Amino acid sequence: MIAIHSLRIENTPVTLRELALVKVRQAIISGYFKAGDRLVERSLCDELGVSRTVVREVIRYLEAEGLIENLPKKGPIVARLTWEIAQQIYSIRQLLESAAAEDCARKATTEDKQKLHTRLMRIARASEHHDDIERVEASQAFYETLFSIAEHHIAWEIVQRLNSRISRLRAMTLRSPERQVAGFERMSRICAAVEASDPQQAREAVIQHLTEAAQLAKTILTTEE
Repeated sequence: MIAIHSLRIENTPVTLRELALVKVRQAIISGYFKAGDRLVERSLCDELGVSRTVVREVIRYLEAEGLIENLPKKGPIVARLTWEIAQQIYSIRQLLESAAAEDCARKATTEDKQKLHTRLMRIARASEHHDDIERVEASQAFYETLFSIAEHHIAWEIVQRLNSRISRLRAMTLRSPERQVAGFERMSRICAAVEASDPQQAREAVIQHLTEAAQLAKTILTTEE
């Protein structure tokens, strides 16, 4: 009998659909596909090098994430992001993230603080290389760690459902020349408050960060509208 030491799959296979999904999602978040752009199946098949079945699956998935909408007689387009939608997202983020930051600062161990700092340094490296997609993904990893340390698991599930639209807003504000304080600096203040075990300061740092981001988003989106 052959002894089985572990059932863990070390290298998880990535399907063609998953790869295509990541590519199209990043293309929308980065602005390669802009709000209102039609997404023609044949063109996407050619650009991605995949079948029409894969493209249709990707479109359905991104429609569920709120990045794509299907219009009668027009088909799938990149969803328009209005200030009304963005305002609701920022309100939810402020409520959930400020509470998570507060509890994170209260509960974080020395090991937790080091882990959060490591996530922050990933954002720093992405900022140095002006890699918007990596900055967005690194920011998401930072917040996931924050919520995990705080043990706000249900709250993180709610945030995850909004993550594609959050990432789109984040990329948009990151590119804005009107940003008064760099996103990295704002997140550094959150991390510093956690490292100092200061719940109130952590909460305030999140609120300051999101208030400025929301104001930027409002300026950009209302101008576009």
